[in-house]
Amino acid sequence: MARTKLCTYMDMDFLKEPHYTAVQEQFDEVAELMKLDQNIRVRLRVPDRAFIIHVPIRMEDNIVRVVQGFRVQHNDTLGPFKGGIRYAPDVNLGEVASMAMLMTWKCALMGLPLGGAKGGICVDPTKMSRLELQRMTRRYTSELVSMIGPNQDIPAPDMGTNEQTMAWIMDTYSQAKGYAVHGVVTGKPISIGGSLGRTEATGRGVAYTVMEAAKYLEIPLGDAVSVAIQGFGNVGTHAAVKLSKIGCRITHLSDVSGGYLNPKGIDIELAMNYAKEHGNLKGFPGADTCSQIDVLTANADIVIPAATASQITKEVAEKMRCRILAEGANNPTTPEGDQILRERQNEIFVIPDILANAGGVTVSYFEWVQGLQNFFWSSKEVNRELAKIMTKAFQEVLTFHKERKVYMRIAAQMLAVNRVATAMLARGLYP
Repeated sequence: MARTKLCTYMDMDFLKEPHYTAVQEQFDEVAELMKLDQNIRVRLRVPDRAFIIHVPIRMEDNIVRVVQGFRVQHNDTLGPFKGGIRYAPDVNLGEVASMAMLMTWKCALMGLPLGGAKGGICVDPTKMSRLELQRMTRRYTSELVSMIGPNQDIPAPDMGTNEQTMAWIMDTYSQAKGYAVHGVVTGKPISIGGSLGRTEATGRGVAYTVMEAAKYLEIPLGDAVSVAIQGFGNVGTHAAVKLSKIGCRITHLSDVSGGYLNPKGIDIELAMNYAKEHGNLKGFPGADTCSQIDVLTANADIVIPAATASQITKEVAEKMRCRILAEGANNPTTPEGDQILRERQNEIFVIPDILANAGGVTVSYFEWVQGLQNFFWSSKEVNRELAKIMTKAFQEVLTFHKERKVYMRIAAQMLAVNRVATAMLARGLYP
């Protein structure tokens, strides 16, 4: 297992990586506003651990390829580390570290007894066979066996991974331990301890926060309300399904093939079936084409970025015309774009990512609890509890936003950081 390396801060170039410096700058601002204890501040600015893993894979052509993987564990004061594993060709240690920090705030904001972590491997999973993906996943897991576990660090699916990936991780970890350990991951297939409602959870959570924001802004959700969604993957799809069910018109969609527009409303079921059959929405007959930027800057009441990070730049933020911006993706807004949104907060109501997309980790928590108890819930129970937690968190952030007169993103982070800091002060520093 010598290929796994624990980084030291001397060799952590990711400390200067844009994704990571952006979340650090946000944290520094929050810490200043909170007058956060300096000793807590220096600990929370950096992750507890960061691992670099060189993963060898024997490809189908019998050639061995080595790819780079990561696992970053930011903070576990509130409970075991928790965070997804991403397979993407451009993933890097800085991006993973930034998402690990955001996971710490997300879990704290939702009131979950979990900390923040994230993982990733630099590959394009669409260009690998099932056998190659399985070999890579199992080798990556074997390198992390001593660093993950149901009471230590619990991975989950993210971009480029799914329930099958989690099943391979669970099985590899179990083989190493000598017995079945279902709780080592969440987002598993139902047959091996997964939770009903997990696949839809992040998108449904986005929809729940949109519903609460609309209620606050006195926007009656129905056919008169238009929605633009960038990203028609798991998050965007299920947000679209939920919002269309309550009567909203989904006028804009996009995926890797481009943007699609229908002012009268896109038939979401038709779009889902088309994307499933063709791999993406290219050539979709139910809408005209447009650009990805057109989706984000659409003249729609609600815009949901549910694709990748850094999509809302300064230029995009200046052109946005929505009333509600619900960040379904992780870190979709650049610092420069966020400054514009902050200046426009009386026009555009922002539901920040650590609140809007927290449905996934919340139902992952439900799965973890169900697994520990060996007592499983119905879909109705999962969705009811998800709605309850998402609504409560939204109202807490909204109240803080109004009472302290701070931007919604800052309100969410201040609440989250305070919960982690309070727990850290109670636990003290060892030794």
